[in-house]
Amino acid sequence: MQKVGNWPRTAAVFGSSGGIGRALCAKLAENGTQRIYAGSRAGVTPEGDPYRTFAFDLSNEDSIEASAQMMRDDPPEWVIVASGVLTLPDGTGPERTYKRLDPVVMAEVLAINTIGPAIVAKHILPLMPRDERFMFAALSARVGSISDNGLGGWHSYRASKAALNMLLKNVAIEMGRTHKEGVVVGLHPGTVDSELSAPFQKGLPDGQLTEPDAAADNLLGVLKRLGPDDSGKVFDFAGIEVPA
Repeated sequence: MQKVGNWPRTAAVFGSSGGIGRALCAKLAENGTQRIYAGSRAGVTPEGDPYRTFAFDLSNEDSIEASAQMMRDDPPEWVIVASGVLTLPDGTGPERTYKRLDPVVMAEVLAINTIGPAIVAKHILPLMPRDERFMFAALSARVGSISDNGLGGWHSYRASKAALNMLLKNVAIEMGRTHKEGVVVGLHPGTVDSELSAPFQKGLPDGQLTEPDAAADNLLGVLKRLGPDDSGKVFDFAGIEVPA
């Protein structure tokens, strides 16, 4: 089977039960992607064709390795890691001052936002073809930009995304030596109306909050336009490069 236009024939979304992840799956299906590996902790959503659901845990490498093995016979052409955390399940939110730093909280945020996507890359990227275009993208954030940081605060979250951006750059360089058509990038989706952003939506200016469907359209549109020269960079929802 051939690719459908500029859209991938096969794709994988790690984090398909979240607001953005679910919308990404739906938009890929709408645009003709014939097989979508949809991964969540429970491994149950979405259902039906063209989805192939799987369970994974960003803090469990064995589950990520098993997910990659499941895709080995028909690897995804696009891989999107759409999982992440801003507020922990116990309600702990971003630290507004260094005086609130907690090593346990920091470790948990880094495990989910940085280490997890890196381990997904470790096990998925070996499946990618050497001479064909592929896409590996992870959701990042503008607040992970060091040069763009003028406010401070949100220490663990900022650090986790800055570290993620560095790892994506490293992986892009390494893959570029052997996979000339590959693209490895970070994506900043903006402020999306989702569970992640819900505690921080009060007082946002009109027009700054984006619905998941629109965010998915934006991000997939950006991915369609990227090429190997863009690998290692971070782009926002409008396709504008986010400074390091």
